[in-house]
Amino acid sequence: MLKTNNADWQKVVRDPILLGAVSVVILSLIVFIVWPLFEVLQEGFFTLNGRFTLQYYEEVFRQSENIKVLSNTIGLGLFVSFISTGIGFLFAYADAFVRLRGKKIFNILAILPIISPPFALAMSFIMLFGQRGFVTNRLLGIPDANVYGFFGLAIVQVLTFFPVAYLVLAGLMRQIDPAYEEAARNLGATRYGTFKTVLLPLLLPGIANSFLLVFIQSVADFGNAMVIGGNFTTLAVKTYLQAMGNYDIKGGTALATVLLTISVLMFVVQKYWLGGRSYVTVTGKPSRQRELIDGQTERLLVGVPCLLISAFIFILYILIPVGSFVKLWGIDYTPTLRHYEYVFDLGMKPILDTTWLSIISMPITGVLGMIIAFLIVRKRFPGREWVEFISLLSMAIPGTVIGMGYVLAYNKPPLVLTGTAAIIVLSFVFRSMPVGIRAGMASLQQIDPAIEEAAQDMGANTFKVFTSVTIPLIKSAFFSGLLYSFVRSMTAVSAVIFLVSASYNLLTVSIMSQVDVGRIGVAAAYSTVLIAIVLVVTGVLKFLLGRLGVDINEVNG
Repeated sequence: MLKTNNADWQKVVRDPILLGAVSVVILSLIVFIVWPLFEVLQEGFFTLNGRFTLQYYEEVFRQSENIKVLSNTIGLGLFVSFISTGIGFLFAYADAFVRLRGKKIFNILAILPIISPPFALAMSFIMLFGQRGFVTNRLLGIPDANVYGFFGLAIVQVLTFFPVAYLVLAGLMRQIDPAYEEAARNLGATRYGTFKTVLLPLLLPGIANSFLLVFIQSVADFGNAMVIGGNFTTLAVKTYLQAMGNYDIKGGTALATVLLTISVLMFVVQKYWLGGRSYVTVTGKPSRQRELIDGQTERLLVGVPCLLISAFIFILYILIPVGSFVKLWGIDYTPTLRHYEYVFDLGMKPILDTTWLSIISMPITGVLGMIIAFLIVRKRFPGREWVEFISLLSMAIPGTVIGMGYVLAYNKPPLVLTGTAAIIVLSFVFRSMPVGIRAGMASLQQIDPAIEEAAQDMGANTFKVFTSVTIPLIKSAFFSGLLYSFVRSMTAVSAVIFLVSASYNLLTVSIMSQVDVGRIGVAAAYSTVLIAIVLVVTGVLKFLLGRLGVDINEVNG
């Protein structure tokens, strides 16, 4: 861990650009993460008359139901994180190391789960295996099939979150110079030995970061747990039900604090497990093109699982547009366009609002994420560890609590933002930013800092080094951050459900309201439109980056 001292502080003060960047980052994190979180947490520590109390936290641990919910959440998070990271690693390895036909299809299908509403896969899973499911009811004739609970929720979460691990690991694997593997093989190492002693140590930061990101998202997941969790209640759902269903905001914030504690413990384990190790390559870019593995055994071991998983995801996603074209799923499969007529006649406002607000937040999130990653990994300044820690807080607690925090914090002077587009954009930025930060940090840990130091020795200032040296070397992580921030904004629901207003409505909130009233066809139509918009915008982004000289194959985010 880097230590700061007076000399470090003097270096920051002498560099106006660095001082400005550090000041803006710290101020932004305090105003848009710490302050809203403080507003929420104080509800759990103070009574209505302003007296400090631990009563609400004592009640949380006094109830056996909450202990069971806590156990459910941790068990589900660990299970989903292990499986998702493993599948993400498999897809990333297939993409970067193995010669497979149809590899581009694998990549596209791997990204699909994160470009849809957070409960779309849960909805499709129920359409296949639920009581009126196409497979269980129509094909197998199984009455009263039950997909709700741990089994259904775990499958849906794995399919939803493994692409996060894939995006992080794929970018890292493409940056590894094949010369290291060839040197090991020339010295007599087997392919497995090379993987164990060369590749795996270089990928450990990415694996740990992927696990951490998936775990935090799994335990904080609200949409899937609400739709398919059934009697298997998690902390995110319990927090929402406590605060909104029982109108007990103080009890809800106490539960949210327990959830935050879980993510903080995971962060500490990850930080100190990897803190004393070095994972630096000689250069930040491979010296030449990798020769892909073409062995039949490797192609079967890697390709077949990827094919089966991709096929299952493809089936689930086919159900979304199919469900939008049938009159009533499970009862009346008569083809119809009435759901789209409703969407384009009466429901265009949430589509337009969601799209332009997400586009506005995308570059802000991408640039700010890379700046924070650069400052954390490469610079020494007071509060550096706190910057890294605080940047994860927005993902460490349920989005519903973040939404409540924004309403509480920005509904009064000095910053009144409730009901404006700004509060939604800010929510998008600070909820999506941690993924870009983690991807940027993992990439920077593989790049020898001597490359940037050489530029500084030749007279380049901090801004020049960052834009001319660092960003080109971590462009895969940068694009992954841009892509993820856009799709996360388009599909956000739990954090923004409290922020929509008559002036600005969001697509996912409209979808959830349609699901709540049983209009699955309209919800499927909205979901299809959302996925189409995300694909078009990300496709345009890839094209523009390609015109600017960014290798699309290298940045296959």
